[in-house]
Amino acid sequence: MSLFSRFRKPPSPSVPAKPPETVAPKAQEPQPGAPEAALVPAQEEQGLEAAIAAGDMETIAKLVIDGTSTKIRQLAAEAIDDPAQIRQLIRDARGGKDKSVYKILTHKRDLLLAQEREVEHLHAEVAAAAAAIEKHSHRPFDPLFTPTLEQLESRWQAVAEHAAPDIAEKTRQAIDRARETIAQHLRQIAAEAARQLAAANAAAQAQLQREQDEKAAAAAATERAQVQEAERKAETEKHDADAKALRQIGGLVRKAHGALAAGSSKTAAGLRRGIEDKLAHAPALPAHLANQLRQLDEKLQELKDWKSFSVAPKRIELIERMESLIGATLHPTALAGHIKDLQEQWRTLSKGAGENGEAEWQRFHEAAQKAFQPCREFFEAQDKVKEENLRQRGLLFDRLAAFEAQHNWEQPDWRNVITAVRESRQLWREHSPVDPAAAEELQGRFNALTAALQSRIDAEYARNVKEKKSLIERARALAGSPETRKAIDEVKRLQERWKDVGPVSRDDDRKLWEEFRKQCDALFQKRQQEFATQHAALDSNKSQAVSLCEELEKIAELSGPELHEGARKLPELRVAFDAIEELPKANARQLQSRFERAFERCHKAVAQQHAREAEQGWVALLDASNAVRAYRLAVVRDSAERDSLKEAAEAQLTSSIKLPKRGLDVLKHALAQPGNADLASNELALRTLCVRAEILTDAPTPSADQTLRREYQVKRLMQRMGQGIKSDEGLDALTLEWLAIGPTEAGTYLQLLERFKACRGKAL
Repeated sequence: MSLFSRFRKPPSPSVPAKPPETVAPKAQEPQPGAPEAALVPAQEEQGLEAAIAAGDMETIAKLVIDGTSTKIRQLAAEAIDDPAQIRQLIRDARGGKDKSVYKILTHKRDLLLAQEREVEHLHAEVAAAAAAIEKHSHRPFDPLFTPTLEQLESRWQAVAEHAAPDIAEKTRQAIDRARETIAQHLRQIAAEAARQLAAANAAAQAQLQREQDEKAAAAAATERAQVQEAERKAETEKHDADAKALRQIGGLVRKAHGALAAGSSKTAAGLRRGIEDKLAHAPALPAHLANQLRQLDEKLQELKDWKSFSVAPKRIELIERMESLIGATLHPTALAGHIKDLQEQWRTLSKGAGENGEAEWQRFHEAAQKAFQPCREFFEAQDKVKEENLRQRGLLFDRLAAFEAQHNWEQPDWRNVITAVRESRQLWREHSPVDPAAAEELQGRFNALTAALQSRIDAEYARNVKEKKSLIERARALAGSPETRKAIDEVKRLQERWKDVGPVSRDDDRKLWEEFRKQCDALFQKRQQEFATQHAALDSNKSQAVSLCEELEKIAELSGPELHEGARKLPELRVAFDAIEELPKANARQLQSRFERAFERCHKAVAQQHAREAEQGWVALLDASNAVRAYRLAVVRDSAERDSLKEAAEAQLTSSIKLPKRGLDVLKHALAQPGNADLASNELALRTLCVRAEILTDAPTPSADQTLRREYQVKRLMQRMGQGIKSDEGLDALTLEWLAIGPTEAGTYLQLLERFKACRGKAL
């Protein structure tokens, strides 16, 4: 079925119009009275109404040609809708006295052709939109992929309702494929974000491990120093208490300095508190020891100030980064990873940082809770989706199990069984994701049920394959039969039997059908020879139509006298094309459209040729006006060259080029009159005409004359508003005004002349 047949009601069967019957002249009989003559149109009108109601196209067609009144013929012509019948009636009505009937028929034919062209355009748009979506679905993802798909979908939706089911289904698959490309890209982004998050977490964990190792090494070093100090104390117990205390204090000072050198400020601070306890029972410290203690205190104070200075900005940075995540448009999984990373950094920073900063911690914690809210909602929604998918899978399993239990396996409907298994598997995959642990038991039951149904289907496939192979063998045997006609009838019965055989797998079905068709085609090949003669006639008609189209197309490419000569053949070519009885169905509409387009192009070419020829006369007239201008300027200035200039102007007016008579009269009159001697006024008049021509042809005006253009437009607007003047000026009228204006300087005139001629060229 063609696309055209889906968009308008198919025409009624073609009934060729019968030619008017030839009636032999009769002897003169008495003319019927006036009442009897008046009854004939009324009877014909009733007959026409009855024929229209009954769909009697033969009677209607006869009344189009043989109706006794113009009204009857016109009404009958309006009732004809069949394209073939319209063409036949056009041929019958061509050259007749009733031109109105011929116009009605040709108008209806043109409307039908326009409808066909509109449907062809719509078909082309459907195909173009479907092809664009199909091509786009195979592209790799890029930044323009998604907006391009949206534009193509909008274009497709505008024509989708007119698409054939197979094209609509193929386009839907292409759209789904393109959307899957977008989804795949989003999954890749999520996977990359997860990978980066894992790498960041691993780096943070490694950094934490290194810090713990350094602290352990420092603690071990401290422990070793303490053991050594204890040994030294045991060896120096003989010394007096003051010396011992001083040594202890000196040792603690040195340990504190050593801890500071090792980077353990916490150990150094503890040692300083121990020194403070010793100082309560120790004598005055020697100068060198007091100096060391003072240096220790200065370093500890400096380190404490530095830690407070470095940790506080880091905390503020972490708080600001956490607050920036509030309302972020990141995917919830990526957002949760960023939040966790910032929390790990906070915990690492808080270790050994002295005061905790409760206010800062509270601010950081509140920001983390707000930022995590979309993640919390997302994960809760994901859990609900998994629960709903598991529930839907349960319902799907129950429906499939009920189908298996209730199906009549004595007389199974295998197409329903195959569809149920295929769609159940597809829907099962669509209801994902689910919780693997919760879905494990249901998945096993579903696999067992579908496997049992598939085993039944496979057994049915095997039986049907065997039967189809049997039909192939019978068709192969018929291929060698000497009685071709009976063999063809038997093959047709085998084909009907083939349709009744149950389903087989897609691959087997294709292979078996190709083998079966091969055997059948061997018999049908002979029948194709019977149509050879008919095909030859259609090919001949097609060649004739193509030749007529090509001849029209060649005429449309001509110009000048050759175009006028070719245009005389147009009526003859139209009659020859309409006389072609029948064309191949596959080419009829295309050839008809091609002929009409070429015919229209020829008419346009002739019209354009006439316009060009007329324009040549106007351009020659404007060129001649320059010679008249030169003469009139010489008259104004009383130049000695005015006689020679007048002869030159008269020579141009009598040139071989055919000049428009109105313009020629104006120039002759101008040649006989000196004209206005005010050169400035004449120049202004010419500039105004240029502006008017540029407004008329929507052409730009030079900047120097923009003010003049605005003044003229305002003046014209005021005239229209105040007096209701409607402008009907054209370029020819402006040209006549141009020719009548007095002389100007040559340089200015030629510049303005080129502007004016450019406007005429644009209009042409």
